[in-house]
Amino acid sequence: MDTQSYLSVQPGVGMEENFLSLDDILLSHEKLPIRTECTFPRLGFLEKSSDSQDITEGTKMELPVWLSKGLYEKKRRVLSVETPKVYREGWRTVFNADPNVVNLHKMGPYYYGLGSQMLHFDSPENPEIAQTLLQTFIGRFRRIMDSSQNAYNEDTSVLVEHLDCLEKTLFRSGQSGLNGFQSWEKGQASQLTASSLVLNYRKRKMTDAQP
Repeated sequence: MDTQSYLSVQPGVGMEENFLSLDDILLSHEKLPIRTECTFPRLGFLEKSSDSQDITEGTKMELPVWLSKGLYEKKRRVLSVETPKVYREGWRTVFNADPNVVNLHKMGPYYYGLGSQMLHFDSPENPEIAQTLLQTFIGRFRRIMDSSQNAYNEDTSVLVEHLDCLEKTLFRSGQSGLNGFQSWEKGQASQLTASSLVLNYRKRKMTDAQP
């Protein structure tokens, strides 16, 4: 029987999710700080710090992203989601000053993904959070790609240990493209192939174009 290696599925873009992506599955289990806006009867066992049979109104706890999104309703206030510390004004000031000095892996490691999911919940800080996510990505992108293009056949573990999950994917893509070009230049490859990011982008465009 022919065996094929596992082909990784790219995560969703922005607020979208791809439930076939391992990265998105792991992201959906990241914890968010929430406050209950009503009583949840007979669910007190979920809150380990309380001996109550129920989860009372006003209880502060942490829930995974997937459950927070499932319970959150704009009309019926079941729970409210608090902004995680890394997306609050203090850290936004740090990112806006110099995003390259921050260890995003330590902060997340799904800084961009979790920040995008936070936009599902109504918050007056959402425009500032979205702007900081964009500017942080722009500010770090060039350095990441420059590093990937100047690390041919080198140990890159030190370079990538401060990167968020999305940035690591970009770094590996850039390094793979460089290695492919070097192999082609030495006559070790028959042809150049398109980057997986380009191929996935084309597939999304074809899907969007279909009626």
